[in-house]
Amino acid sequence: MMSNARRPIVGGNWKMNTDLASAVELADDVVASCGAFVDRCDIAVFPPFPYLQAVGRTLGHHGIILGAQSVYHQPDGAFTGEVSTDMLLDLNVGMVIIGHSERRHVIGETDELINRKLHAALDAGLQVLLCVGETIEQREAGQTSRVNISQLMAGLRGIQAGHMQRIVLAYEPVWAIGTGRTAGPADAQSVHTILRATLGDLYDGGLADSVRIQYGGSVRPGNAMELIAQPDIDGFLVGGSSLKAEEFTAIVRAAAESHV
Repeated sequence: MMSNARRPIVGGNWKMNTDLASAVELADDVVASCGAFVDRCDIAVFPPFPYLQAVGRTLGHHGIILGAQSVYHQPDGAFTGEVSTDMLLDLNVGMVIIGHSERRHVIGETDELINRKLHAALDAGLQVLLCVGETIEQREAGQTSRVNISQLMAGLRGIQAGHMQRIVLAYEPVWAIGTGRTAGPADAQSVHTILRATLGDLYDGGLADSVRIQYGGSVRPGNAMELIAQPDIDGFLVGGSSLKAEEFTAIVRAAAESHV
């Protein structure tokens, strides 16, 4: 099991799903079903931008973190379609996803842009969920370690040790996102081990041991227990199963019960 010093964290990334009514209903269901676990597990939901205010109102003061799926690195200006850190803070957003594989591989965000976003979010006082992960082509070419180390080092360029307490890492193998394929517990653990070792190289062993690393990639109630049992898996970034409160709650329960 994970180090008792690292509190588990589960995030629900709703991506470009829900409408206003279903987003509020889902948030209400998550509050009702996950509220019992907030003392043992950090829980965050990441609705689409248009529904942040309504979902935030529904979450209220029940201890579940309101998160955003992205952010821009400039404070304001002529950046059509983008959202600033101040706008997120104005809506009581506490955490933001940066570097998600869909932002990297579908939208085309570069390592440099991801790093600039990370600096801006941290400077604004937000918590950050920094994602890394390899494609199937990279994995089959034996580049899993190189790709993940490279993305992590690029993302953290210029980030001081004192800011690392507000960063959660998420390893999300691109080939396992939304495909039904999942990295086996040993495979996932091996990459988490590499990421933690890289943190040790960049900072020090004590800091590396304190940073939480989530697994994301077709996490379901049926595989959450065996994944969270791995010593360096500290929680999950959940996609499809986060859109069903019952499934999301089962995954949260698995994470919360691992912290004993």
